[in-house]
Amino acid sequence: MTTNNQPHLSKGQLLKSLIIAIIIGAIVLVTAVLPAEYGIDPLGTGKLLGFSELYQGNNQAENYDSYSSLNFKTIKMEKLGSPKSTPKPSEANNPPPENQYPEREDTIEVVVPAKKGVEYKFKSLKLGHTKYEWTLDKGVVYLDFHGEVKQENPPKNVFYESYTVAYSNNMAGTFTAPFEGKHGWYFRNDTSEDIVVTIKLNGEYELFN
Repeated sequence: MTTNNQPHLSKGQLLKSLIIAIIIGAIVLVTAVLPAEYGIDPLGTGKLLGFSELYQGNNQAENYDSYSSLNFKTIKMEKLGSPKSTPKPSEANNPPPENQYPEREDTIEVVVPAKKGVEYKFKSLKLGHTKYEWTLDKGVVYLDFHGEVKQENPPKNVFYESYTVAYSNNMAGTFTAPFEGKHGWYFRNDTSEDIVVTIKLNGEYELFN
């Protein structure tokens, strides 16, 4: 013979337990689920407890999908700069000047047409220091950040030195010119829409008129 000692809940107690469970669920929904999954934080508890930081949003997910679907080719060191057959100009060994260009700050927009590439460059003296940042309004571009030595009579096949070659939608850094000349980016747009590059510069340089 067995004895069942489990308590029997009355209808009132069951109703009370159900109401408590609903209240707890609602609290979890408002404080955790909505801020983390949908970016909705009506009480500010998501930000307070850190759940809002988990929200990524539809745009980021869509951007990630579009970027991951692109077929990026592997970039090899052999693709950096001029071929070995192009000699480095002797002017690259000139000493730095006593005075650099005055410091300045600029924001420039460059449109890269669909299926095409464009260059944007600025002038730097040897050891001139510049901070840079660029972003895209959408998509990803192929880029070659490089420089060309200033020469009085440049040859047909101009020597250039690559600093960074990559696929990206944003980049920031600091740059110290290894020689006097023009330095900047070649952006290539492999998509079917025009892309706008916003470049910010701050440092010792001059723009081309």
